[in-house]
Amino acid sequence: MQTDEHVSCLKTDLFDSSGTFRVLVGVTGSVAALKLPLLVSQLLQLPGVDVRVVTTEHAKHFYNPAEVSVKIYTDKDEWELWTKRSDPVLHIELRRWADLLVIAPLDANTLGKIASGICDNLLTCVVRAWDTSRPLLFCPAMNTAMWLHPITAQQVSKLKEFGYVEIPCIAKKLVCGDEGKGAMAEVSTIVHAVKQYLQKPDESSQKT
Repeated sequence: MQTDEHVSCLKTDLFDSSGTFRVLVGVTGSVAALKLPLLVSQLLQLPGVDVRVVTTEHAKHFYNPAEVSVKIYTDKDEWELWTKRSDPVLHIELRRWADLLVIAPLDANTLGKIASGICDNLLTCVVRAWDTSRPLLFCPAMNTAMWLHPITAQQVSKLKEFGYVEIPCIAKKLVCGDEGKGAMAEVSTIVHAVKQYLQKPDESSQKT
């Protein structure tokens, strides 16, 4: 019934993609997640780009999914899609589908998970299975005190060692009232970074 229809939609969504360059947006539990609708809409304005979103549960607190014009995948989708051995595994299908993954925002918790190889939700499973010949961009976002903790620099460095590309956070007055570094890069900066890879189509590996 309704669940069966939902699963059927999940199975067909990735095969109905119309874009020539496929961008997967990961969104995590930072207040900067409220910028997700704007980020998606601006990415869709890039020529030939198709977009899907993978959200963590905590990220859902900060944005209205009705304002996001593309499919948003959740942890629930991962488990509903797979019921028997012949069924697709969602984090693998998303990994195959995407030409580029951008995590915006990347909160302190998920940063720590990725740096340590933890994969306990849909997004971190996609990251763990990611084809490192394809670009993975990450946009840190957290309170200034969290950003200044010594472990943050270590974890950001670890992601760079993996070959991931940092879009650095910026200094501004944060929603919590503190002022300093830790805010996610501006949406225009993120879109510009993604756009650089559109001009290098040969760098996208074949789907595997």
